Amino acid sequence: MTPTLTPDSLRARVLHDDEWLCVIDKPAGLAVHKAGKIVDHLELYLPALADANGDAPKLAHRLDRDTAGCLILGKTPWALKRLGAMFAAGHVRKTYWAVADGVPDTDTGVIDLPLRKIIEPGRWTIQPDPMGQPAITDYRVLGVAQDRTRSWLELSPRTGRTHQIRVHCAAIGCPLVGEPFYGPERLPFGNLHLLARSVAFQLAHQYPAVTAIAPPPPHMVGALSACGWSATA
Repeated sequence: MTPTLTPDSLRARVLHDDEWLCVIDKPAGLAVHKAGKIVDHLELYLPALADANGDAPKLAHRLDRDTAGCLILGKTPWALKRLGAMFAAGHVRKTYWAVADGVPDTDTGVIDLPLRKIIEPGRWTIQPDPMGQPAITDYRVLGVAQDRTRSWLELSPRTGRTHQIRVHCAAIGCPLVGEPFYGPERLPFGNLHLLARSVAFQLAHQYPAVTAIAPPPPHMVGALSACGWSATA
């Protein structure tokens, strides 16, 4: 197995670092922890970010394997507990960028669609269901391709359900580019156009506010540019 990261390449992905936590730019295609048949995952590489005592940071939350971008790691038990409570209370502001096949009917909107996890032998999926868990996503169209076949979306989930953004976008007729599960056809893994663009939060009033922004991953640059994004803007 060829390692996805090296110690140096992981350290180069640190977007914010302080004594309580760090925020990294997780690469697309890398799971955050071991699950099922997954053998290459982020937790294997976190010792590269260990402090002087040799203690590696730990996951404060999760991102899908195919999602790139901002991932928060806690360095102390208190920080991890505090971050967990903040995520549960919705006190971490998360903003995503995506490129979707299709253009929403309105430039801004709210997708309020409960979701339920369906477990079948050997697999699971997320489906809209009136009896599912509440799930709400705000969206804004940032750009549209000239042929109007694709759109560049900014998405802000108010809740944190599994695959929430992916299912919500598909439900309004705009599945994400590279979507392996919720699009019109089953595509191979590794090309999902979804970026955890930024996180913003404050551990407590006596601590400085934290904001981190992740750059678009290479596989999204072409599609974003076709929708009006510019690296120099």
